Amino acid sequence: MTVNTIVITGAGQRIGLATAKHFHQLGWRVIASYRTERDGVAALRAMGIDCVQADFSSDEQIHQFARHIAELGVSIRALIHNASDWNAESKTDDYAALMDQMMQVHVKAPYLLNLALSPFMTSTEPAGADIIHMTDYVVRKGSEKHIAYASSKAALDNLTLSFAQKLSPGIKVNSIAPALIMFNEHDSDEYKKKALAKSLMGLAPGEDEVINAIEFILNSKYMTGQSINVDGGRALK
Repeated sequence: MTVNTIVITGAGQRIGLATAKHFHQLGWRVIASYRTERDGVAALRAMGIDCVQADFSSDEQIHQFARHIAELGVSIRALIHNASDWNAESKTDDYAALMDQMMQVHVKAPYLLNLALSPFMTSTEPAGADIIHMTDYVVRKGSEKHIAYASSKAALDNLTLSFAQKLSPGIKVNSIAPALIMFNEHDSDEYKKKALAKSLMGLAPGEDEVINAIEFILNSKYMTGQSINVDGGRALK
């Protein structure tokens, strides 16, 4: 029996962590990157998942991660770019550094990893192999409070279009653009109420909603160069 291999970046917490656990439980071989040691990383290791420390703010660590995957000699069925960074112009006065930081993690890392790992991506399934970029609903509307973040996610969305053309037909390349999916433990009731009111659906659906979108993409034989909006209608509010 052939075991599918999935590479997930930024798998130490939240959506990345849930996705890694999900595919491991389905019997896939999961290779997960993480930047910071967390309880979630320890939990993945305990499950037998290959966890690789990589800080994508460093070009060299991006290349090291790619070399590590290549040296494993596996055939990659799916590559999910979930690693993300979050900062706002209000938190710094070094705007050049902020833009560099956002573009590094959200654009340069996926760009370099796609180029390095796509030669190792194949699938015996009719659906083929997949690359999935995790973008953001702000790609469609921008964000006055997170300008650098929003622009970098928009650039990642554009990478989807370019790589879909470059890697077809053997590899499908798509995006998932989530809005509010889940809250953090420290979020106040006031913040939660305000956040929920921003979407038509008015709920935080949890990680499974993104996993469902991932599964849909993986099962498709025909969709490439597209973005699935998982935003509860927030873009319409």
